[in-house]
Amino acid sequence: MDSNLSGPTSHIYFSQRLRLHYLDWGNEEAPTLLLIHGGRDHCRNWDWVAQSLRNQYHIITPDLRGHGDSEWVTGSSYRMVDYVYDLAQLVHQKQLHPINIIGHSLGGSVSLEYAGLYPKNVRRIIAIEGLGPPVSSVAKRQNQPLVNRISEWIEMVRELASRSPRHYASIEEAVNRLQEANPRLSPSQAYHLTIHGTNQKEDGTYVWKFDNYVRTTSPYQFDSEDATQLWKFITCPTLLISGAESWSGDPEKDGRISHFQNAKALRVQNAGHWVHHDQLKTIVDESQKFLV
Repeated sequence: MDSNLSGPTSHIYFSQRLRLHYLDWGNEEAPTLLLIHGGRDHCRNWDWVAQSLRNQYHIITPDLRGHGDSEWVTGSSYRMVDYVYDLAQLVHQKQLHPINIIGHSLGGSVSLEYAGLYPKNVRRIIAIEGLGPPVSSVAKRQNQPLVNRISEWIEMVRELASRSPRHYASIEEAVNRLQEANPRLSPSQAYHLTIHGTNQKEDGTYVWKFDNYVRTTSPYQFDSEDATQLWKFITCPTLLISGAESWSGDPEKDGRISHFQNAKALRVQNAGHWVHHDQLKTIVDESQKFLV
């Protein structure tokens, strides 16, 4: 890695009147690689991956709406289709295609749907834990009557309306909370993610940057039939990565890989949901091999 390279630069674009943020890691003459973070995360989650791949690629890492340094929506709705639209606008406005994409969790789902809608724009795609909830959870939710799903959503939004973001007395306290969520994070990883993922309030306390309303699960949030229809339109080589110790399931065993034209799966040992944090070297090595 070239130690003379500078850090990323911050940029803004607009989508549905929202002011959205992304980082550009330079090297504009190289092939474009978008890194799309997961729910309640932020673009600085990719710093270690970006540092490792920036010599080979022009890396762009956006903050999804309601996350990181991107604007929050007015209201409670963060729908999959809106995230996909934001990604489409970024690629369109900045004329980034053809692109390579690595997406994690929510970012993986968004990326796969974009690739199904615009297959000619995507050269290769890696989805890390990006196929949505496990098959069993999706089936259970879809078996619920629509009236029940909508009623549960209304109650969830009402609860969030009266809920204040948690304040942390210090960065260290917030770091500890992050390590509770992912015990595999090293102290340095947790500290890095926390300082970039929090804002300090006027009273000196710290709060996470993401909008609490991104926690809501719409009655129509993840339609497996719609998702699998879009997956079938993806024409580029696709790598589906999962953590062996995650809740997400194995796409080969549960059959989800069958919905792709040209996909292979990789199950990473000693990794949970945040595979790129838990096994960074594996993700970097596999990405370098796959994206060539």
